[in-house]
Amino acid sequence: MTRDELASASELLESAAEDTGSDEASERLAELADQLDSLAADERGPDHGRLARIQSALNDLSSGDADDVTEAIEDADDKINEYRSDLEGV
Repeated sequence: MTRDELASASELLESAAEDTGSDEASERLAELADQLDSLAADERGPDHGRLARIQSALNDLSSGDADDVTEAIEDADDKINEYRSDLEGV
């Protein structure tokens, strides 16, 4: 089962990783994109805690080294929130 919102968030972060001027931010964004891509395709979906940790990392990036791609990061965060809105739990 593919989780479309997480796959979209992954694509947005891949694009941000390519567009940012910071090597460190690029590496971190690519890593987060890979995590979301894996979560989108896994048989069992992620829980709120896992997604919250990813969103926390995105928040840190958008207010730090990756501020030049903040819009893409915010769009990815919105996609994650969209997915989480249908997720049971917290």
